[in-house]
Amino acid sequence: MRNRGGLRVGVDIGGTFTDLAILDDVGIVAVGKTLTTGREPAVAVESLLRDTMRDNGLDPGDVTSVVHGTTLVTNALIERRGARTALITTEGFRDVIEMGREHRYELYDLGLELPRPLVPRHLRFGVRERMLTDGTVETPLDTETVARLAVELAEHGIEAVAVCFLHSHVDDRHERQARDAIEAAAPDLRVALSSEVNPEIREYERGSTTCANVYVQQLAESYLEDLRGRLRTLGITAAPLIMLSHGGVAGVDVAKRFPIRMLESGPAGGALGAVAFGRTGSRPDQMAFDMGGTTAKLCVIEQHRPMITHTFEVDRVYRLRAGSGLPVRAPVIDMIEIGTGGGSIARIDALGMITTGPDSAGSDPGPVCYGRGGTRCTVTDADAVLGYLDPETFGDGQVRLDVAAAAAAIAEQIAVPLGISVAEAAWGIHTTANESMANAARVHAVERGQDPGRLPLFVSGGNGPLHGPGVARALGSPSVVAPPAAGVLSALGFLSAPMSIDVVRSKHALLADIPVDEVTALFTELEREGSDVLAGMELVHERALEMRFVGQGSEIEVPVPAPGPGWRDEVLTSFLAQYDRRFGDVAPTGVDVEILTWRVTSRGPRPSAHLKLVSVESGYSQTQHSRAFFGGGYVETAVYSRYALAPGTVVKGPALVHERESTLVVPPDARATVISDGSVVVEWGEQS
Repeated sequence: MRNRGGLRVGVDIGGTFTDLAILDDVGIVAVGKTLTTGREPAVAVESLLRDTMRDNGLDPGDVTSVVHGTTLVTNALIERRGARTALITTEGFRDVIEMGREHRYELYDLGLELPRPLVPRHLRFGVRERMLTDGTVETPLDTETVARLAVELAEHGIEAVAVCFLHSHVDDRHERQARDAIEAAAPDLRVALSSEVNPEIREYERGSTTCANVYVQQLAESYLEDLRGRLRTLGITAAPLIMLSHGGVAGVDVAKRFPIRMLESGPAGGALGAVAFGRTGSRPDQMAFDMGGTTAKLCVIEQHRPMITHTFEVDRVYRLRAGSGLPVRAPVIDMIEIGTGGGSIARIDALGMITTGPDSAGSDPGPVCYGRGGTRCTVTDADAVLGYLDPETFGDGQVRLDVAAAAAAIAEQIAVPLGISVAEAAWGIHTTANESMANAARVHAVERGQDPGRLPLFVSGGNGPLHGPGVARALGSPSVVAPPAAGVLSALGFLSAPMSIDVVRSKHALLADIPVDEVTALFTELEREGSDVLAGMELVHERALEMRFVGQGSEIEVPVPAPGPGWRDEVLTSFLAQYDRRFGDVAPTGVDVEILTWRVTSRGPRPSAHLKLVSVESGYSQTQHSRAFFGGGYVETAVYSRYALAPGTVVKGPALVHERESTLVVPPDARATVISDGSVVVEWGEQS
């Protein structure tokens, strides 16, 4: 074992692969990738970590921190593998989580499917109580009925109860009384209060979020304890930290209490990795594009910060259609999910056109070329036929690709029906996937006021470097940036994340009327809550308000300063600037501005993470030539080892740059330059 000291480990469990990255005080010392182990994801983590540390001569006793992100919560909600859950709410309101906003996300679809609530109607119960909007109790809570109901639920095998009373975000007394009654009558029932999980206005979103949180809580707790036990078995004593969806990390206890905040933890790591490399490469504004085996994600980064949103949908009936899923109110990096990944299934649609996704072959059985029983041709099969993937080293050598089987599947399912060659069919699959991702990315960027034609595309994920140049070309982006270890970038990004928690409270007030001392008291209370969660470290508190003009139905988030003289004027100026940026110069005049929600993000120090290759092999000789297809036919293509490319190296296309977890494609009219942090920048046109 080599004594490196201070090893930091990042682990990301994706839908197809589990990724690992290990850093020391200098840079990246080891990476690894293995197929995700389905219903027991910690098994893959344990085996991958053990094998990677052994193969690189690293001592588990030197590990000082482990940061972990997982798709466990998302998958449990999609697959409906949570606890048997009941909902207790105000009498007359039990159907709110099914009625939703009575919005048809596809107006003309007569067979429209609506999202199915996690709690069926026969397990939703209304009890007598009524809290008014100002916190006045109109009808006291009937605790005797709550207690009797708890006993009956426990007797019928119910495991968890969500409590969501009307206006409990204003005053939580009744919800706390309900919990006391339930715990006294049926102590084995797990209870979640909406006033703790999501103390915000809007009953539908608050109820849906609370149900989702308690639905997966037992599963998350069991998994996190299993993970902690397996790490100890390996000799790693550091307690794991958990990546949250908004780009911060927290301890296991916080993740156990609020597992709903782990929903998008994996993709958050990719965005944070883009930010970290953006700082070293002086790219404050960019698009972060992460393409894995199941889906692709894209987010816009402004001034070294990813955009954040506070509403997310899970288990969408139509993957790309807003309004077709279960709403969750939790801070999450604002990114678009694109239904295209390496495992996306290709087919001919009703118009005789090639299309890909959104259904995926996943990791089991996977693409045809994996040789694990897959029969439907996929994007990865096309990439293998085009010559972009090395059959011997794909997936760090764990999966030997059967290119002949992939070609046969493409011939049968695409090429022969269309009367074209197998290579042309594979190229059609590849470029169709690129155009589909580019179209979705363009809309996402424009809706956020950004021109994709001026932003570099930062690529990550196992398929990001492979498809990134094609996506960037379709977007008109000036360049593609592929970092070292791009295939495990989410795991690397975890290690650049600070400890952070988001604390929120809804309280309605007119900006012009609210006393500044009340503002001070409210923000102080939120900051105290954040400090309690992240005890023992120096914190920075960032304040924000969700505001709107009186009479509007939606609000926008506005960063605000600490309360003080002139606070209202500063906040109004900030609100108008944000409003103008989002909607143009259309702000109404003579209309009051109101505050709905108060928010504080408490953040600890940013860890020192050196996300660069520790060393480069001497020389940079191209390892071999192969034949790859670039539209006009197969051409002789140089193949380089990523680990032999020193900073300053320039590679002219066509070329392939292989590393263990991914392959970077350099098109014929492009050139790639290795910069100081080990990233490879691909540019084209006159620059090549």
